[in-house]
Amino acid sequence: MNNISYAYGTNHFDDDVDIQAVLRHFWPGHETHWSRLQEFGAFAGRDVYEAVYHIDHEARPVLTAHDLDGNRIDRVRLSPTEKRVLSETAWINRAPYEGQGWPYHYALLYLLGDPGLGCVLTITGQTVYALYKYAGAGIANRAQITEDLLAGQAYGATWMTESQGGSDLGANEAAAKPAGDVWLLTGDKYFASGAGLTDYAITTARPDGAAAGPKGLALFLLPRINRAGHLNFHVRRLKDKSATRAVPSGEVELNQSEAYLIGRADEGIYYTLENLTVSRLANAVVAMATGKKAHLEVLQRVTRRRSFGQVLQDHPLIRRDLTDLAVRSAAGLALAFYSVQKFNEAWEDRPPYTPRYHMARFVTHLAKNRTAEHAAAMTQSAMELFGGLGFLEEYAVARWHREALITPIWEGPSNIQALDFLETVTKQKAHRTFLSEMIPILEGFGTPNASRAQTVMEQALSRLEHLSGREAQWYAKHDLQRVADATQVGLLYQMAEDQGSRYEKLADLYVARFLDHDEYPSWVDGDPSIWGGPDHA
Repeated sequence: MNNISYAYGTNHFDDDVDIQAVLRHFWPGHETHWSRLQEFGAFAGRDVYEAVYHIDHEARPVLTAHDLDGNRIDRVRLSPTEKRVLSETAWINRAPYEGQGWPYHYALLYLLGDPGLGCVLTITGQTVYALYKYAGAGIANRAQITEDLLAGQAYGATWMTESQGGSDLGANEAAAKPAGDVWLLTGDKYFASGAGLTDYAITTARPDGAAAGPKGLALFLLPRINRAGHLNFHVRRLKDKSATRAVPSGEVELNQSEAYLIGRADEGIYYTLENLTVSRLANAVVAMATGKKAHLEVLQRVTRRRSFGQVLQDHPLIRRDLTDLAVRSAAGLALAFYSVQKFNEAWEDRPPYTPRYHMARFVTHLAKNRTAEHAAAMTQSAMELFGGLGFLEEYAVARWHREALITPIWEGPSNIQALDFLETVTKQKAHRTFLSEMIPILEGFGTPNASRAQTVMEQALSRLEHLSGREAQWYAKHDLQRVADATQVGLLYQMAEDQGSRYEKLADLYVARFLDHDEYPSWVDGDPSIWGGPDHA
């Protein structure tokens, strides 16, 4: 593997100065788990790195429709390598339920780094989340199902998307009818991650007589096998995707499929949106992880390759590109784990939610949207820095760019994030809680750049608060990005207080590039400590 990837065989925790700094800053319990994170960093840089290359290029999941006796089974066949890695990483989902917190869970997911494997773990974890928080006595074997999911003995999934609605959940047509102890579900799920792998899915359907729109949806647990021992749903086909090939995504047909109601039927949309928050945080964390995988490749490449008589990293334009990678990496990661911190403080809240929960949702939209943009830009830049080799599939950076391109789409594309973000401002007033925390950080730092970030943040949120209807929607995505950018500046300044002056420099650089839309100042050329590689920490 060393002939195709510079990052293979290295420790992806020890070599990543930003994840270490971010965890020290945002996670008070990090000391207890530091050595385990180092162990997992070595595993991620060796076993996982080799496995995901193999799965993507040579061993995609394959759908098997029938067994040897001709019975319909609709089961995927996984590479033994993928089965082993999934088995050895299932424990990542345990942390929140054993008192170790969501930061530990997401730190491990970040180190794993692969969106495909990460998706399998995340949708399984979301199934656990719904069972743990909302499933009642109507699911008699809930405890055993949960343990099987956490132990890697079963896989979960979240099947919400239907072809006629996409992100518009209110347009979903899957129907549910009560039938004694179960409900019978009928309809199609068009983007069903984990199709053919899933043992238990959580899925939306509209009970008979329920209102139209999203508030009429209930959430159900859908087993693969019904009470009679028969296949409970059919997988029509698997999708041929550009990347994330480790997770089989397909189309699922429900035909009088037995399912169990989770919680209250009239709160199903709230449970669904909570689960989306869990996966949007995963999207943000893994987006930054994908960008970092490409970044690690670049940091090695630029010290080995020579052009025009110099090592690549000695060219001013290369140093400028390394600066951009470092700024995006540190800022996006800070925003992602700030959001994780806020969710960790509020995740046990239930409908009707508290202001701290709406605050967690508010910052999750910031993180999901902006980190996806960072990941796409970072991986594209990495490909270019490899030159023509970066476009070859035998090199790692080409795959990381393909993987990054799903992150702006998964769990709601940018327009959906903007609309949901707008709702947290206009309806929930979550921005007021946010500003009460963020403004003192920026005012306390007191520099012109901090003041610039504060002005951008306040102006964008004031506009959204006072506009309405189509006009508010018109500005929502632009203002979401502006608030996200100003927030990253504030977080980097805050990190500088306990993680060193490098983060103050990164904050200033972020203002120049993303708030003022100017070029990075030339003084960075002589300060390689900005780049964030293991040799420049």
